[in-house]
Amino acid sequence: MTNSAILTVVDHPLVSHKITLLRDVRTEPGAFRALCREITFLIAYEALRDLPTKTVEVETPITTTEAISLRGPAPAIVGILRAGLIMVDAILELVPHGRVGHLGMYRDPETHLPVEYYGKLPTRIDEREVILVDPMLATGGSAVAAIDKLKTDGAKKIRLLSIIGCPEGVAAVHASHPDLPITLAALDERLNENAYIVPGLGDAGDRIYGTL
Repeated sequence: MTNSAILTVVDHPLVSHKITLLRDVRTEPGAFRALCREITFLIAYEALRDLPTKTVEVETPITTTEAISLRGPAPAIVGILRAGLIMVDAILELVPHGRVGHLGMYRDPETHLPVEYYGKLPTRIDEREVILVDPMLATGGSAVAAIDKLKTDGAKKIRLLSIIGCPEGVAAVHASHPDLPITLAALDERLNENAYIVPGLGDAGDRIYGTL
């Protein structure tokens, strides 16, 4: 596992195997969606290992004991539309009491810059741990715009979870938000001239929803 204070790349045989299947051009949308969910489950455990906790008293069938419980208002899971929705659903299975937000952004095909078209966030966003999710961290433009939006609306504790990233995307996020934690399943080589990750897996949204 590559780990630093602000970048974690989860290096695990199960994750690597599923990433290989995800990359394969022959993988159909149904299997692609399932793999995205499975990879999200696996890397979310690492991404969320420092969620705040508290000690509570619980009565077991045998005795009363002290135990650990999540502290504070429920985390906010914010997906960048549309591809991020697949990761939101996966994390909700791990954190079913979480609150969901949506940020609608698309990449302009000519400028490659993000264009925002929708935003809806949970209340008390300033008090919540915010988990921002998007399968691909490519140019970093959408992630930076989403983080800017979250901070403008009051979010203070944000982490980014992506399946595949590249050095350019990581650098772009940390140039604007130096202390923001990023967790990836794979860190790929680079961007190509069309701002796609190499080797990557193509357009995640198109492969998730079969809109190729």
